[in-house]
Amino acid sequence: MSNGEVVVLSVGGVRYVTRASTLQQFPESRLARMLNHDEPEFKLVNGEFFVDRDGALFSYIMDFLRTLQVSLPTDFSDYQRLRREAEFYGLHPLADLLSQEHLLKPRLEILEVRFSLQEMQAFFRVFGSCSTTVEALAEQITVFTGQQPGQSWSSPFPSQKTLVPLPLERPSHHDMVFQCGTEYSAGDQFVARYVSIKPDNRKLINGTNVLGLLFDTLLKDGFRLLSARTVSSEEKVECYSFERMKRPAGLTVTVNQTPGSSGVAQARGGQKQKGK
Repeated sequence: MSNGEVVVLSVGGVRYVTRASTLQQFPESRLARMLNHDEPEFKLVNGEFFVDRDGALFSYIMDFLRTLQVSLPTDFSDYQRLRREAEFYGLHPLADLLSQEHLLKPRLEILEVRFSLQEMQAFFRVFGSCSTTVEALAEQITVFTGQQPGQSWSSPFPSQKTLVPLPLERPSHHDMVFQCGTEYSAGDQFVARYVSIKPDNRKLINGTNVLGLLFDTLLKDGFRLLSARTVSSEEKVECYSFERMKRPAGLTVTVNQTPGSSGVAQARGGQKQKGK
């Protein structure tokens, strides 16, 4: 059978249409041997291969063959059943990946935002349980500074004078510190700090506006507000806690095919690779 030929399978009554090359990703698998009619358990009926197995779980088998990645829904729980299906089809690299449930299951992620107002300045501290999330958020946030004549909260947008970007303070890999607003410098000059959060292009000086934009950014990233409390009423420090179930990055499989073997698999993040 040629690689480009279309193949139709009926798995447990669920119909799948794919190319022969997809089923031949792992030459020693039963799906690849099926195309050569070397698997009597796979019946060819009216031009369709009939397989008496779980039709719903087979969708994840097909996704793996098409992408060489394991990407499962957040609420997925049938790891043992899917691994059993992978073993039945002779897809041992997939079965090996499914045995590493700790790499596949979504994890609870906590993020905390502390916000305080002091005269014409607002101070932010963001702490996250996942350092990669904090790093990604830090790349979205830019603080700009510059001297402004008579600048105050009543002037929410920067003047035409050049603003200089400032690096965020990073006390650790899990948190960041930044501020916005104005403070007195000399004469009638004020040092102003504006905050921009990508993809929004505005430069905001008002702390309440920055807090609202930060909330919108977190909610769009899948977080939900868990609680809000006042940590210190004297210092006007408010604390907002967020959480989300973070799906792991899709695991890919690097396959080194050797004659007479099903391939040796290694789990890794990033783009898929396949050794021949």
